[in-house]
Amino acid sequence: MSKKDKPKHLGRGLQSLLGTINTPTAPKIEPLNPIGMKTPPKIQDKVEISIKQDTASQKAIREIAVDQISPNPYQPRTQWDTEKLEELSESIKANGVIQPVIVRATAGGYELIAGERRCRATQLAGLKTIPALIRQATNEEMLEIALVENIHRADLNAIERAKAYQRYIESFKINQTQAAQRLGENRSVVANYLRLLDLPQEIKDMVSNNQLSMGHARTILSIPSDEMRKKLANKALAGRLSVREVEKMVRKYLQPDSDTEKTVKQKSSHITDLENKLKRQIGTKVNIDTRKDGQRGKITIEFYSLDDFDRISSMLGVNALDGE
Repeated sequence: MSKKDKPKHLGRGLQSLLGTINTPTAPKIEPLNPIGMKTPPKIQDKVEISIKQDTASQKAIREIAVDQISPNPYQPRTQWDTEKLEELSESIKANGVIQPVIVRATAGGYELIAGERRCRATQLAGLKTIPALIRQATNEEMLEIALVENIHRADLNAIERAKAYQRYIESFKINQTQAAQRLGENRSVVANYLRLLDLPQEIKDMVSNNQLSMGHARTILSIPSDEMRKKLANKALAGRLSVREVEKMVRKYLQPDSDTEKTVKQKSSHITDLENKLKRQIGTKVNIDTRKDGQRGKITIEFYSLDDFDRISSMLGVNALDGE
């Protein structure tokens, strides 16, 4: 693959936008550098935004009226922690806004690129202006930056993050694999979050409100019926069940009742031995059924959660996300 054909990754563009500013002249609007980096950041690493307070960077910072700044229309965050905003507001009252927000100019004022939490806290503190850096950014870059800033610096709840991935994929008309590459993510991470959007709204609200964890939600997804999913979610919430306890309930639901199982024919010791070896190797129940001729049959491998399925797929050398 030539350098020209390599997929673009978000990283260097974000650093150019939020990193050290070298502006030798008076304040001006500078274009955003193209997005691309050789080694995309891992999702668990935080994006460290460091603005050196030298003479050049001071010239690039302007005081802008807070009421002239509108939110980033591509902001994936829909819920804000009021207590944390108040804490930041008190800090701003005492020390001022230490780190400028990033904005782009619009016909009616300015639009936030990054720093909505600081902007909200500044309004809460009663300040009329806020230090800002003015940059140019396309709508696509606004979406990428808003998503990455939140993922790396202040975690979205699982449903917000899932919706952000979905919007990212739809906006750029790319698949999950391409989105993961551009965002420096593992492909399975993106897929697992997107699966949450298949849950009934009632359960998604529980996850958004931190009543159920993502682990609970992913386990409940193993149940094919929405009605049963809701019942299990409510039971998990009411009983404050752990993820492991929910997994046991799901396993019990998915496994047929022993009273209704067909009588199992006697297997040869050779087949039983093979089943036990596969069970130890894969770490789950394995059943081998052979035809009368002994030359044909089928192997059944059981899984009890999406994590279990992903683990078994990896062991078998199969990527469950291929083809997306």
